[in-house]
Amino acid sequence: MALSVVYAVDTCHVLGAVALTGASASNDAAELVGPALPLRVSLGADGTATLPVDARELAVAAVDDEPGALAEPLAYAVEFGSDEKPKPKLLHLPSWNNELKLTTDKLTVTVPFDTTAPTPVVALVSDHQATHVLAGEIPAGGTEAKLAVSLAADTAYGVLVLVVGWAGRLERVKVA
Repeated sequence: MALSVVYAVDTCHVLGAVALTGASASNDAAELVGPALPLRVSLGADGTATLPVDARELAVAAVDDEPGALAEPLAYAVEFGSDEKPKPKLLHLPSWNNELKLTTDKLTVTVPFDTTAPTPVVALVSDHQATHVLAGEIPAGGTEAKLAVSLAADTAYGVLVLVVGWAGRLERVKVA
């Protein structure tokens, strides 16, 4: 069985995986996912939020079989060798459960430990109508990134957060 993963170019997080028998997947993300990879989050009574990750922000890598990547892709990342090509073994990322704080004007992302270098953060925030793409970084020696956004009060949103070096998070968050 051949395992191929679709990953976010900016953070290397695996967003999806496909295992094929007797064939290999295309190396073109758009051929695998279409114009965007739709990640979905239940908003409860408010329906479902779709967070479309644009195919231009994705890449594909053929990797060693890793059953966990099929069940929980956001817990893995693609690593690159000195030849700047993806390594065949996926990196298992540590999980974190610090609260994601969402207000009408910002998303605050806090990791458990101080970073040793500036750490990129990419987030998508969506209700069932609009998606906001946010980017920023946690400064060296810090634990927090504040990403500006304009949201409705007392509303639930689907949130995808990708922090380099940490497992990705896809969840429902309500504006405080």
